[in-house]
Amino acid sequence: MSQETERSSHYKSNSLSLWGTVMLGTGVMIGAGIFALTGQIAEMTGPLFPLAFLAAAIVVSFSAYSYIKISSAYPSAGGIGMYLHKAYGHSLPTAFNALLMYFSMVIAQSFLARTFGSYSMQLFGGDQDGYMVSLLGAGLIIFAFIVNLLGNQLIQSIASFIGVLKISGIIIFGLIGVWVADSINVDFASQSEAGGSIGNFLGATALGILAFKGFTTITNSGSEVKDPKKNIGKAIIISISACVVIYLLVGFAVSSNLSLDEIIETQNYSLAAAAKPALGDIGVWFTVAIAIMATTGGIVASIFAVSRMLAMLTEMKLVPHSHFGMSGRIQKHTLVYTVVLGLILTIFFDLTRIAALGIVFYLIMDIAIQWGVLRHLREDLKANAVIPSISIFLNLVVLGGFVWVKINSDPFVIIVSILTMTAILITEWAFLKYGKSNKNEHAHH
Repeated sequence: MSQETERSSHYKSNSLSLWGTVMLGTGVMIGAGIFALTGQIAEMTGPLFPLAFLAAAIVVSFSAYSYIKISSAYPSAGGIGMYLHKAYGHSLPTAFNALLMYFSMVIAQSFLARTFGSYSMQLFGGDQDGYMVSLLGAGLIIFAFIVNLLGNQLIQSIASFIGVLKISGIIIFGLIGVWVADSINVDFASQSEAGGSIGNFLGATALGILAFKGFTTITNSGSEVKDPKKNIGKAIIISISACVVIYLLVGFAVSSNLSLDEIIETQNYSLAAAAKPALGDIGVWFTVAIAIMATTGGIVASIFAVSRMLAMLTEMKLVPHSHFGMSGRIQKHTLVYTVVLGLILTIFFDLTRIAALGIVFYLIMDIAIQWGVLRHLREDLKANAVIPSISIFLNLVVLGGFVWVKINSDPFVIIVSILTMTAILITEWAFLKYGKSNKNEHAHH
């Protein structure tokens, strides 16, 4: 196999249908959004936590406008990496922000993996020490790695099958949860000390954005989608709209069956906890089964997308790359790197800190995307300047609220975020300045 062939990411055009693309997007969104974030958001904002999901949807809707405009004009398997390159060229801002997105997506995989472990252990009385949660999460990542090695058709089939089952199951849970509750009026007798302030609501909204950011998985599959100029935008709109309805339904079901203190206490498996008073042990088993399906489908879809984005960045010579003795195409190498990083995070970080790192990286990257459209691509895309401007403002507001909350509650997360971003920035500056990077040789032309 020639060196150039090995560096090719070798994507198969028209291998993803509109339905399959929607399932990839919702697979990531629903997996992260409902099963683990509900309790964290409730702890941060108090009884208004269902509304934090709605606020997050509004922020994401403004943000999604730019992604739809760019992906319709420049469909690419590199997705966000390619969009940043279109806006900023072969430069440090492109490499830095693309890697922020890459790491935020790897973090999302670990988030899903630990959620899988937390819910699975509810069938065995929980996991007080946390070891089994880590092991089960790591096992799921390895399973998703094997599935991704087997090709797009299997990935799409698994995502579609699991997607139908989990969405149906979640809707059933939400409807029954609301129906059996005494009232759908959210009235918590006890308030957490953190809840209630505007800053905490903004911080919770930022976390809620993690529940919707899976739509970017769709943009990273651009060149493989059938009729991408039409279907990528459709898939993004359908995915976000469906998740808004589902999140609100489930949020009110949980809040109607558990007190705020109970939601916070069981924040890593709050849906399973909410199912017990509503449906008994059968409800717990049913909810855990849905969680297992949701997180499994989410990880398969996320690894599929993020490894392709890193492969594109490698082809564009924006990131350093080593084969580490591996043969085969670069796409397989990036798949291995992605899985290894995901395993490390899954084993050594807890859910709360994983989520915090992910949202900081994502919001900074998203601001760069919106600024790129506003400053560099607006005329080419015929984009409305007002919408990305509003998106930048909203992102800054919710990021500020989130950072403020974490500085007061868990400053370690902010310190790790700053140190990691600094390391990425310095490494990329050194690579672009001194590395063997030929700006005239890009496989993405």
